[in-house]
Amino acid sequence: QVQLVESGGGLVQAGGSLRLSCAASGRTVSDYAMGWLRQALGKEREFVGAISRNGISKYYVDSVKGRFTLSTDNAKNTMYLQMNSLKPEDTAVYYCVLDKSGNWPPQKTPGMYDYWGQGIQVTVSS
Repeated sequence: QVQLVESGGGLVQAGGSLRLSCAASGRTVSDYAMGWLRQALGKEREFVGAISRNGISKYYVDSVKGRFTLSTDNAKNTMYLQMNSLKPEDTAVYYCVLDKSGNWPPQKTPGMYDYWGQGIQVTVSS
């Protein structure tokens, strides 16, 4: 049984920062590609970024490059998404995802991920 539990969301002003955490159980984060998707109200889910097994490679969608940073803590079996210089357009429900194939480059299609967290709200006010 794989469980992904997100935390760290909330309300922040534009230009601020948040760090999302995704604690995994049932799988070791270093063995799989993991990532984040998000869904804004009224929009389709979109791929945000992913980190390869063992954290060697990272991929970000253009809209967050230079502002968001992925990392993992193997001792805590947790993945993080550090979000800086947040913009109102970053407002969405963010989902932690895991690809059990471990393939790289990462899947960018939301439906290709095997496991999802419950989602966490991030709201950026202008």
